[in-house]
Amino acid sequence: MLTVLTRQPCEHAGFKALSRTPVVVALVVLILSVVVLVAITLIQIHQKEVLLPGLKYGIVLDAGSSRTTVYVYQWPAEKENNTGVVTQTSRCSVKGSGISSYGKNPQDAPKAFEDCMRKVKEQIPAHLQGSTHIYLGATAGMRLLRLQNETAANEVLASIQNYFKSQPFDFRGAQIISGQEEGIYGWITANYLMGNFLEKDLWHMWVHPNGVETTGALDLGGASTQISFAVGEKAELNTSDIIKVSLYGYVYTLYTRSFQCYGRNEAEKRFLAMLLQVPEWGAGSRCFLGGLSYPRNYSTTFTAGHLFDSLCTEELRPGGYDPDDTITFEGTGDPLLCRVKVASLFAFRACHDREICCFDGVYQPEVKGSFVAFAGFFYTANALNLSGSFSLNAFNSSTWDFCSQDWSQLPLLLPRFDEVYARSYCFSAHYIYHLLVSGYKFTEDTWPQIHFKKEVDNSSIAWSLGYMLTLTNQIPAEIPLIRLPMKPPTFMSVLAFFTGVALLCLGFLVYLYALSRNQRRSQHALDHAVDSE
Repeated sequence: MLTVLTRQPCEHAGFKALSRTPVVVALVVLILSVVVLVAITLIQIHQKEVLLPGLKYGIVLDAGSSRTTVYVYQWPAEKENNTGVVTQTSRCSVKGSGISSYGKNPQDAPKAFEDCMRKVKEQIPAHLQGSTHIYLGATAGMRLLRLQNETAANEVLASIQNYFKSQPFDFRGAQIISGQEEGIYGWITANYLMGNFLEKDLWHMWVHPNGVETTGALDLGGASTQISFAVGEKAELNTSDIIKVSLYGYVYTLYTRSFQCYGRNEAEKRFLAMLLQVPEWGAGSRCFLGGLSYPRNYSTTFTAGHLFDSLCTEELRPGGYDPDDTITFEGTGDPLLCRVKVASLFAFRACHDREICCFDGVYQPEVKGSFVAFAGFFYTANALNLSGSFSLNAFNSSTWDFCSQDWSQLPLLLPRFDEVYARSYCFSAHYIYHLLVSGYKFTEDTWPQIHFKKEVDNSSIAWSLGYMLTLTNQIPAEIPLIRLPMKPPTFMSVLAFFTGVALLCLGFLVYLYALSRNQRRSQHALDHAVDSE
C-alpha cells in the first residue's frame, strides 16, 4: 500500500515534465506563424508600388481662317473622372495662310504642314506615335468656303486626310467644327487653364475647387467671333444657344453664340466694302480717298476680288463689279469718324430696345462675372500697350492716341511690326469697342472684369485645348500598374505554408489538451480505487 502511494506522484510529475515541452514548442511555432502571416499580409497591402501608365499624347491642328497652328498636348494615361488632365507641350505656326485659301488648288494644302510635323515627330517618342491621336479642326474660314463652294471645301479636307494617312500618327479625321463648338471649346480652355475645374489639394490629389466661379470666354478670330459664359436657372432654356457641358464629373449650363462674318478680317472687308457703296462701278483702277480707319499718310491697294469674293461681302458688290479692278485706300487717321462709321457694321436696331439682345436680333443673357478675351482681342489690346485688366476709359484713351499717330510712327510704337496687322489695329480697336460695349453690353463698371490674355502658364488660350479635353473623354483610360513586394504566386505559397503550420500547431495543442484531460480522468479513477482499498 505504501509502495503504491509513493510511486504514483513520481510517475505523475514525470508525465507533466514530458508533456510540457511539446506544448511550449507548439505554442511558440503557432505564435511565430501568426506573426509571419500578419506581417507579410500588411507588407503586401501597404508596401505596394503604384506604377502610373505613363503619358498619352494628342495633336490638334487649329485650321483658322488666316493661319493653321499645330498644338501638342499630353496627359496622364489614367485620366481623372474620365477627362484627361491635359497640358500643352508645344505649338507650331504653319507657314502661309489658312487652309480655306487653297480652295482652287486643294492638293497644295498639306505641303505647308511639313515643317511643323517634322518638329512634332521629334518631340513625341517613336514608340508612342502610333497610338497618338491627331485631329484637324477647321473653323470659320472653312465654314464660309463650304457655304460658298462645298466641293472645294471637301477637296481641301480630302487632300489633308490623304496626307495624314502617310504619317506615323493615328489620324482621326479633318472636320469643320461649328461656331457653337468653337465657342464651347474656347470656354473650356479658358476655365481649365485658370484652374476653375481642377486644383491640387494638400495631398497632391486633383479635386474640384469649392466656391470657384467659372470665367466667360471672348474669342475674336479672322472670320467669326464667339462669346460663351455660364448662366443661371433664369436663362431661357428653349434657345439653341443654351447648352450643357460635362467635365470632370460636373455639368455646366452655358450660353454660347458664334457670329459668322464678325471676325476681325471679314469685318474689315465689310467695312471697306461699305465705304465703296456707289451707284456705278467704273472699269479699271479706282482710287478712293477715305480709308477712315487706316493711319494718316498710309495707302494700300486691293483688288476688288480681295474685298468682294468673300461670302460676307457678296451682297455689297457694286454694279459693274470686276474682281481684277484695283482700289486704293488712303488713310485719314480720324479716330472719331472711324468710331462712328464702324458702328454701321452692327444691326443694333434689330433688337428693338430689348435688354436681352446683343445685335442682329440675337438673344443674349446679361453678362456677369469675369471674362477672358483672347486671340484678336488680346493682340489688339497689346498693340495699344494694354494687357490684363484695365478700365474702359484707358482703352478709349489708348485707342485715340494710337489712331492719331502717323503711319511712320507705328514701327516705333509696336513691339512687332507687320504692315498687314499694323494698318488695321485702329479699325480693330473701334470694332472691339462696339462689339463689347454696344453689342454684348459691357459697361464702365463691368469692362474691368474682362482680362485680355494670350496664354496661361505657357499654354495658349485657344479652342484647341478645350477640343482636346473633350476628346479625352472618348480615349480609354489606362489602369495603373501595381508592383507588389512579393509576386502573387509566391505570396500565396508563403501564406498557405504558414497557415498550414499554424493549423497543425493548433491541432496538436488541441490533441495534447484532450490527451491531458483523459490522463487526469484516468488518474482520478485510479486514485479513487486506491482510496477504496
